[in-house]
Amino acid sequence: MSKTYETGHAKNVANFETLITYLTSYGATYNPSNDNINLSSLNDKAIAARAITKQVNELIAINSNWVAGRAEAFEPLNKLSTRIFNALKASNLSTAVIDNAATNHRKIQGRRASAKLTEEQKQQLAASGTVVNQVSASQQSFDSRLDTFEKQIQLLGTIPQYAPNEVELKVETLMNMYNNLLTKNRDVISKNAELSNVRLHRDQILYDPKTGMVALALNAKDYCKSVFGVNTPQYKQISGIIFKN
Repeated sequence: MSKTYETGHAKNVANFETLITYLTSYGATYNPSNDNINLSSLNDKAIAARAITKQVNELIAINSNWVAGRAEAFEPLNKLSTRIFNALKASNLSTAVIDNAATNHRKIQGRRASAKLTEEQKQQLAASGTVVNQVSASQQSFDSRLDTFEKQIQLLGTIPQYAPNEVELKVETLMNMYNNLLTKNRDVISKNAELSNVRLHRDQILYDPKTGMVALALNAKDYCKSVFGVNTPQYKQISGIIFKN
């Protein structure tokens, strides 16, 4: 979610607090029969809106750290996969085994089995009656890379000739790395879910059609319009306070 979008929520909350300041300054004249827009209710809503906005911002910061940590943990995977594949190629294995490992290595790297066709090549093949259906082969999501990495490790475990002296290339070490990456990926997914749920709660507090902060702000402005009139200085003070859903 963009920073601009989050800033929009903060602006609504700030404008709501500004509106309440003006309404308070009107004293006893601001006396709506609708309890939802009396000053006490509006102030309660402002407190709740400020608190939930702060909670969202805090979780965004925490979540960004978890995302950065996951990216850092995954960063060595491509080079490590290359080392694993080179070790396999040096182990005097059959072509079939090497090909299986090559497929996993290519997916971890996000490379295609064949070069991507140019638009001109696609047009030439289509003109000759050949069906062109080249699906994107970049399986670079963290879930996909993890799945492929695990498959590569499982394959290595079935190859007796794969017995590297380098500790970082041993199957046990690779499995430990996989489990660490899996944990970091799950942590990010969990944090994303937590942030998403808090955002839903934030949206309810701010934007519920009947009880949300914006709806109450618009109702309060309508009440002032009825009390003071459209062309009065009092209404002009608040008419320009903008709220967006």
